Amino acid sequence: MRRRMKGFLFCLSALAVAAVIYALIVSHYVQQEGKKYIVEAQDAPQADAILVLGARVFSNGNVSLMLRDRLTVGYELYQEKKAAKILVSGDHGQKEYDEVNTMKNFLKEKDIPSEDIFMDHAGFSTYESLYRARDIFQVKKVIIVTQEYHLMRALFIARELGLEAYGVPSDKHIYHGVMLRSELREIAARNKDFFTAKLIKPKPTYLGEVIPVTGDGRATDDQ
Repeated sequence: MRRRMKGFLFCLSALAVAAVIYALIVSHYVQQEGKKYIVEAQDAPQADAILVLGARVFSNGNVSLMLRDRLTVGYELYQEKKAAKILVSGDHGQKEYDEVNTMKNFLKEKDIPSEDIFMDHAGFSTYESLYRARDIFQVKKVIIVTQEYHLMRALFIARELGLEAYGVPSDKHIYHGVMLRSELREIAARNKDFFTAKLIKPKPTYLGEVIPVTGDGRATDDQ
């Protein structure tokens, strides 16, 4: 009985180790594929839109430091005329939590015209943001802005969905108390999106009416 139990525990441990190794291999693959398309701001090509991916916002209308850095880089790329439009994508699934209007207000305060800022209210995940950028906003060539640890996965997804995507990292600060947790979560997210973007390609939570990014961003206003 003892031998059987030891054998069972050994097999269980071996499977756990194999699962961890597999997850790390997949994570590394996604990272390496995404890295191919990361560029410096000055080297970013002309694109249909600059896509700024959402992050935490506060009830007082302020954005978190990570999101502030993303928006600042998006603004800088717009100023450098890398694209005529900015698409902000994030979670607005509940009335009391609204990433995208907060992001748009931040950019409007920097004197970007409202008609040049499109909001994706249903960017509930990185995968959904990229899928909707392609199908709802009719983006074909995009510059994605987020922190590098996240950017590699976003670029992997975008390329698997057929977008001509490039990424500019927004790591302007050291994010104390956040990065270790974010990096660990990202390993799991890379594994999930490897299968989601490469093999399954499910539709996002919401699709809906096409709103071409070549038009007027005020078409996405809800306030």
